[in-house]
Amino acid sequence: MIASSRGIPRRYVLDANALIGFFEGRQPVSDKVRRIVSEALRLETPLLMSAVNWGEFFYMEWRYHGESKAREAETNLHRLPIAVIAADLDRATRAAALKQKHNLGYADAFAAELAIERGAWLVTADPEFSKVGKALSLYPLPRHEK
Repeated sequence: MIASSRGIPRRYVLDANALIGFFEGRQPVSDKVRRIVSEALRLETPLLMSAVNWGEFFYMEWRYHGESKAREAETNLHRLPIAVIAADLDRATRAAALKQKHNLGYADAFAAELAIERGAWLVTADPEFSKVGKALSLYPLPRHEK
């Protein structure tokens, strides 16, 4: 958490790709996310993640690395200062509106909605979020090349 101009720690929302890069040790993404995690621990201010984005991450881990790796990642998540935020009706409605207005992916819309609603920076490697404009603060990560 980097202090804002008002001395209040910035809040961060993790997109699924930020967590993937962190858990898979992809450089330099892993180091950048590790710094944010360390700062969250130091300041006792959890990082945020939508339950929909957690589900996206879990699915990707299972699909590409198997169920045991996905379950291991789930166990490791509980050791990190990450609060997974549920997707209720109001949040889902706001996310759907963002998807429609900005042509975002469905899970991406939940990450954007949570960051906007909490006044947080969205930690992501996905350039598609720039379509949302000034309403969404981005903490950009380098894109992983396959």
